[in-house]
Amino acid sequence: MLLLTGAVLLTALAAAAVGLTLPPRLPADDPLGGPARFGVAVAVFAVAQLARLRFRTSAGMVSITWGEAALIVCLYLVPAGWLPSATLLGAGFAWSAMSLFGDRRPVLEVVRIAASLTAATALAVSVSTALGEPLLAAPTPALALAVIAGSVTYLFTTAWLGGATLALRHGVPIGPPLLAALRGKLLMFVGNVAVGLVVVALLELDPRWLLLLPPPLWLLQQTYRHRLRADRERRTWRAFAEATAALNQLDERGVATAAVTGALALFNAELVDVDVARGDGGWRRYRGDPGGQVVDREVGPPAGTDSDEHELLRTLTVGAAQVGELRVRFPRSAPPSARERDAVAAFGDALAAALHDAATHRELRLVTARSSYEAVHDQLTGLVNRAAMLSKGDQALRQLAHDHPVALLLLDINQFKEVNDTLGHAAGDQLLRLTANRLGTLARSGDLLGRLGGDEFALLLTSVPVVGDRTAPMAYALRQAREIAERLAAPTEVAGVRMSIEVSVGVVVADAGTADLTELLRRADIAMYQAKEGGGSVAAYDSAWDAASTDQLALLAELREALEVDDQLVLALQPAVDLATGAPTGVEALIRWRHPRRGLLSPQDFIRPVENSEQLGAFTRYVLDKALAVAADWARAGLDVPISVNLSARSLLDRRLPAEVAAALRQHQVPPHRLVLEITETVVMSELEVIDEVLATLRSMGVQLAVDDFGTGFSSLTFLTRITVDELKVDRSFVIRMVDSPEAAAIVRTTVGLAHELGLRVVAEGVETAEQRLALTELGCTAAQGYHFFKPMPPDKIAAVLGSLLDEARPNVFPLRADGAS
Repeated sequence: MLLLTGAVLLTALAAAAVGLTLPPRLPADDPLGGPARFGVAVAVFAVAQLARLRFRTSAGMVSITWGEAALIVCLYLVPAGWLPSATLLGAGFAWSAMSLFGDRRPVLEVVRIAASLTAATALAVSVSTALGEPLLAAPTPALALAVIAGSVTYLFTTAWLGGATLALRHGVPIGPPLLAALRGKLLMFVGNVAVGLVVVALLELDPRWLLLLPPPLWLLQQTYRHRLRADRERRTWRAFAEATAALNQLDERGVATAAVTGALALFNAELVDVDVARGDGGWRRYRGDPGGQVVDREVGPPAGTDSDEHELLRTLTVGAAQVGELRVRFPRSAPPSARERDAVAAFGDALAAALHDAATHRELRLVTARSSYEAVHDQLTGLVNRAAMLSKGDQALRQLAHDHPVALLLLDINQFKEVNDTLGHAAGDQLLRLTANRLGTLARSGDLLGRLGGDEFALLLTSVPVVGDRTAPMAYALRQAREIAERLAAPTEVAGVRMSIEVSVGVVVADAGTADLTELLRRADIAMYQAKEGGGSVAAYDSAWDAASTDQLALLAELREALEVDDQLVLALQPAVDLATGAPTGVEALIRWRHPRRGLLSPQDFIRPVENSEQLGAFTRYVLDKALAVAADWARAGLDVPISVNLSARSLLDRRLPAEVAAALRQHQVPPHRLVLEITETVVMSELEVIDEVLATLRSMGVQLAVDDFGTGFSSLTFLTRITVDELKVDRSFVIRMVDSPEAAAIVRTTVGLAHELGLRVVAEGVETAEQRLALTELGCTAAQGYHFFKPMPPDKIAAVLGSLLDEARPNVFPLRADGAS
């Protein structure tokens, strides 16, 4: 920096000294005389600098002046050799005055500016005088071109020297400040040249015309100022919108990094610190400088020190809680204005909200619901959903030649259920989004990528190479599938756990005109399951495997027939009993399929295909009708015992469900409180509005809600603050291990205590031994079900069992629903 200043100063002094030795070439009868003309030049250059406009760039403040206009006028009035000296004196005086009364610039800075302007004037004078003799010459096109060339030289020289100074001072590339200066000066440069030429013409015509110039020049100055302000405001608001939008991150590091980089760009700051309050009471500082690097480290709590005039400090709070602190340091040459103070305050408020959201995600391990998507998009990942995949895929196939090969890749995430069970459903959602994002980066132009549901993704490749070898398309598709599987397997972090995303990929290749997308998906599904069973990550479709797949399709077709008869899908009923009295507290309705060819099928054999098919609604209505018919028989026999029915997660996406439940209750004349609908934590952890609406409507009808398999989700407790239920069912995995596992026993004890505090019933599932029953009683659990009490039994036997239980325990029966329970 000192070297640059010294070099420019020596150049300026040399130019001034050499220029004064050149002959002035003034006419002998000059009415003004040399000293007067030199004084006018000094005054003109001083006024040109005093009438400056300033704007901020990423490296500091940039000033633009009337220098080109002053240069053109002085080239006409004063011998060219005198202009470097006049510039040195005029600019030195102007910048010294501005520093003394405003900027408070160091003396070395004033010297550098005056020397830079002098060097630029010397170079511009050399260019202009090489092309013409402007001194007291009548304006001509050739002379105008000469002074314009000198003005352009002056513009680029001053811009380059200013950009180099800012680049050296702040350690940034010279390009951004140079381009910012040229962009801001362009309009004013054109006006300066025009003003300079007009002044010269008026001087040549009659100097008295100059008396009319002040008002237009004032208006032109205001126009420049308004244009710069409007341009600055437009860029500032655009940068503010981008910076605040970038704060929408799910983790603390992402929010803080976006805040630092956003504030550096938005406020053109020298330094930005974001101190974040951690959940454990510690603090972490994220610091960034114009170089773009963001570093973080542990720090102590803020000391509460006041900021100086070049620094703005903003405490980040949400409500009464402090979540962090924002510190923005501005360049010494450009202290913050009142508008920038307001902008820092607004940015700090947005940052506080973002940090608060990130802390909430970190502590509760929940996934923030994204904005609602159109019906053709999956709300979690933003990819097209199954319906849109089928529609757009068929459309893409129709647009291709009949014999053009296409490939469909069906991907399924391995051990996805284990991730959900171990890390929670928020982590599962994060894993799905991460997979979708990586697939999005791997998909090519023209490919169609979608999420079919659950952990399944499909990728339709329409740009399969067409070559003579008939095996080439399949080889290409398998190569793409293996590359995708390898890229997805790159280590990543999910919910704080480093893991690898392993997938099974089914690949099918066909000519575009030979199959629709539904058929391609069917074949790819067969190949994908073959990949799972074979232990590899990728498998190609083989028609020899179709038998197993068509067997599943046949199962769904047979289910349709079973729903139309009355002797295949039957209920198996399992009571839950009060551990103290032995009275029945409820009965769970389980479905079995007496298949005429396959034998007795348990739900594990057919529920999953049903849940993924269009027959789910009919199946749910069938089971509900069967269960309520049994409950109606109990009521006629004087048995006041509620019946529980399991609901699929997909059923709660149907807004018609409450109306269908209400119709079934009216048909069988069963009071709503006698029906308990069991839902899983997968359902209650979702924040889809339609699920909340359906559950709220069911509760308003009087239907009771129970949470099945409670405790298996990572964030089991958090949904109770949002969704009101009546019963918690402790998962059998804890009950089986509670006798030997203190951890499982602690979970059961905590669940029972929580249920009692919230006024909820709690039922332990899977009780198989007297030892487990005794342990549950000691832990305060009031009700249980399992083989230790009763195995699931047919409806014609349950009534007698319930009657016997009620008769034996009638003196000690407690109300099924405590007063005030929600």
